[in-house]
Amino acid sequence: MNQLHFPILSTIVFLPVIGALLVSLIDSKKETAIRWVTFIVLLLDFLVSLPLFFYFNSSTYQMQFVEKVPWISSLGMNYYLGIDGISLFLVLLTTFLSPIAQLSTWSGITQKTKEFNIVLLLLQTGMLGVFVSLDIFLFYIFWEFQLIPMYLMIGIWGGPNRVFATMKFFLYTFFGSVFMLVALMALYFLHHAYYHEYTFNMVTLMSQPLPANLQFWLFIAFALAFAIKVPMWPFHTWLPWAHVEAPTAGSVILAGILLKMGTYGFLRFNLPMFASMTHQFVDIILIISLIGIFYGAFVAMVQPDIKKLVAYSSVSHLGYSMLGMFALTTIGIEGSIMQMINHGISTGALFLIVGIVYERMHTRNISEYGGLASLVPIFSVFFMIFTLSSIAVPGTNGFIGEFMVLFGTFESHKVFAIIAAFGGLFAAVYMLTMFKRVVFLKPLNPKLLKLTDFNLREWIYMVPLVVFVFWIGIYPNTFLSKMHTSVNHLIEQTKITNVNPNLNGKVSFDNKVIIKKSGLKG
Repeated sequence: MNQLHFPILSTIVFLPVIGALLVSLIDSKKETAIRWVTFIVLLLDFLVSLPLFFYFNSSTYQMQFVEKVPWISSLGMNYYLGIDGISLFLVLLTTFLSPIAQLSTWSGITQKTKEFNIVLLLLQTGMLGVFVSLDIFLFYIFWEFQLIPMYLMIGIWGGPNRVFATMKFFLYTFFGSVFMLVALMALYFLHHAYYHEYTFNMVTLMSQPLPANLQFWLFIAFALAFAIKVPMWPFHTWLPWAHVEAPTAGSVILAGILLKMGTYGFLRFNLPMFASMTHQFVDIILIISLIGIFYGAFVAMVQPDIKKLVAYSSVSHLGYSMLGMFALTTIGIEGSIMQMINHGISTGALFLIVGIVYERMHTRNISEYGGLASLVPIFSVFFMIFTLSSIAVPGTNGFIGEFMVLFGTFESHKVFAIIAAFGGLFAAVYMLTMFKRVVFLKPLNPKLLKLTDFNLREWIYMVPLVVFVFWIGIYPNTFLSKMHTSVNHLIEQTKITNVNPNLNGKVSFDNKVIIKKSGLKG
């Protein structure tokens, strides 16, 4: 279904590649021109993506704006793109945050500016490709492709420990990708074994019934890949290093977009494809999510570095997203998706805040700050808004996502919801303590007296984030109405008991029995 009769998804995905080619033709010494061209391309990409919201049909769960072209027909591969209510806002979040992240680099990235902007544009294509791919082979290509630009971004323009951080980031993610590749190939060949056709069609594979033992291993393989990307405890150890060493734009994109690829993977693969195993693993995932919520909060409390504190807060916040997702209720999953969007906005904004003050002070140590309320009042007001959003104060976007997650979890797992509610208390402790020390205590560092407040460029890229903090916080139905039908359909998919372990060589699916026609054991 393509309401626009125009390849809008391909345009959105590959416009940044055209931008990268344009930037490559500009003389490296013309840094201002390079920055402007990159920003205009990313801004244009956002504007082109806006019709997705306005033309999206919220009454159907079917994939929309579909583009399907035969690719390698003999192998069942197609260039197949489309979105539903689950992926819509992840695409829009990507196109929204990227020009904001690029604007933040205009004074921070002064070395190899041309190369940095090319890397940023290529990263945009990789991220968008993951969210719109409906062919699992194409999905995997984009999944792997985005690793390279982020690896370069941290490794070349990162901090003093950037080599260690990039290696840890790459090895962890690549390790998970190997398991995912094996699982994708297994799905591919199993479908052929059942139906005598080769296909990488994600929508088709979602309805493929599988025997219990195979579901188990496939669920584990996909879950490992996505849990590392989220990252869930105990696979989180690469994240603080990557955040701290990455340049500001890298941290914004990493927190705002890349981590959502993991949560999106669970929604797109594990829940609908392995419904039986999803129910069997619910308690385990919920317990791990709770550990992540409290672990991230406790470790954040003792961080002397502002950026590292925000990085550990991501582990805690995304624990809520996973909690709501595996509550397997409509409001829980909608809350999970909202939490993804809110985390991208609020945590991305906090990384921008840290980047702004770091460019002026060249330190992120909390102990070296104080008194910013009187020295840079505008900066302090923005800092306060995003801090309150992060701790889910009513009226902000953070409250909506967290409340929905807890409410949805309470419907199905009351004890888990009650325990998780206390996580918000600890979030308030570490965020407000840090905010007090940075903004209100007496300034002891004489360098603080030279601080300057927001400039025009910083106003331009911070105001849109504030708008969405309050828009989502006050009227979230703008966003919830678009995802409701798709989430309800996902819930129906997870309710299907598509495996009967008592059947020998048979698979029970939607009250039907499909006899396996291959020699594979069930």
